[in-house]
Amino acid sequence: MSGHPVSDPYVQDGPYAWFRLAISILLSTVGGAGMWVVVIVLPDVQTDFGVDRAGASLPYTATMVGFAVGNYILGRFVDRFGIVPPVIASALFLGAGFALAAVSPNILLFTVAQGVLIGLGTAATFGPLVADVSHWFLKRRGLAVACAASGNYLAGVLWPSFIKWSLVSNDWRETYLLIGALCVVLMVPLALALRRPPPASALSALPSGNTFGGQPSGLSPTALQFLLVVAGLGCCVAMSMPQVHIVAYCVDLGYGIAPGADMIALMTGAGVVSRLLSGYLADKIGGVWTLLIGSVLQCAALFLYIPFNGLASLYLVSLIFGLSQGGIVPSYAVIVREYLPAREAGQRVGLVMMSTILGMALGGWMSGLIYDLTGSYQAAFLNGIAWNFLNMAIMVFILFSGRRSRPAIATGI
Repeated sequence: MSGHPVSDPYVQDGPYAWFRLAISILLSTVGGAGMWVVVIVLPDVQTDFGVDRAGASLPYTATMVGFAVGNYILGRFVDRFGIVPPVIASALFLGAGFALAAVSPNILLFTVAQGVLIGLGTAATFGPLVADVSHWFLKRRGLAVACAASGNYLAGVLWPSFIKWSLVSNDWRETYLLIGALCVVLMVPLALALRRPPPASALSALPSGNTFGGQPSGLSPTALQFLLVVAGLGCCVAMSMPQVHIVAYCVDLGYGIAPGADMIALMTGAGVVSRLLSGYLADKIGGVWTLLIGSVLQCAALFLYIPFNGLASLYLVSLIFGLSQGGIVPSYAVIVREYLPAREAGQRVGLVMMSTILGMALGGWMSGLIYDLTGSYQAAFLNGIAWNFLNMAIMVFILFSGRRSRPAIATGI
């Protein structure tokens, strides 16, 4: 008898799949510290090292570059060796990275620690985990992928609050040491709970032509992958402006660090809700439509930041922004699984995630540079909106390409 019996808890969408998803969310939440801590301490780092705003933004950019490259490299490892080795390595990299950053005497070493160790360490807890989870679900894949990706945003809810609490009695360096220790202690045992390999049924189907997952794209796999990479870059250059600079923006407006940290927690908490709703929506209407809707809403939210800079209105706009953009990034993973080969999910999801993270890195640095050149963030918001339009245009193109391909598929051409 081949295959799994119906009662087998290890089949796709089974009880073990949901248990595995819960562990993945916890891992992503803990490992996501590397992405958010440097944003909260940006003003303190700028003061400590005596650099300008663009210089203080470079450690974040380096973190995102390491995070991006790690998503692709570790995604390839997941395809070959499973998820456990990359996640354990991630925990050790995070521990070492936070320790080195905490004792850095200058911005250069701090930037290296953020990029090489913390950035790479954070990577295994995002794209690779999302790809691994996608193998365990079929009917609820969109929702499961969104849940796994939500750990990254839960990190944005929990870690800013923890950091704000720690900074009351400790400086940013002591806070870094504490976070590094927590990552190692919590992540290693959680990783060991994911030792079971994906079910064979998840990897057995071999795609053909341009109809992976039953979805006609009208594009070659290479062309579609390229478009998704460019789209990911565009949407996340736009996304980075509020997420990276909202704390510094609040300091400039005279509101201080605490409201900015609260706004990050608010937008990421709303982003969790957005990701869950987008996952449910993706199971109904597909990843491309879901991503396009999120991109349009994100663009509208960015426009709102320009005229409204009062404290209450910034809280409200940050909430709207979080509800708008949260579902965009996990939608890329859904699209990859709808159109591209399952056996290459780790590297293909990792490649698209890499582009989204590079977009965050580029956008974070560009916004700091534009601020230094103009003395305000207004032009930086407009820059983000322009990149957002690029993402929207690509999604519309993919939709129309798929529609053009349907008559040819129906007639066997």
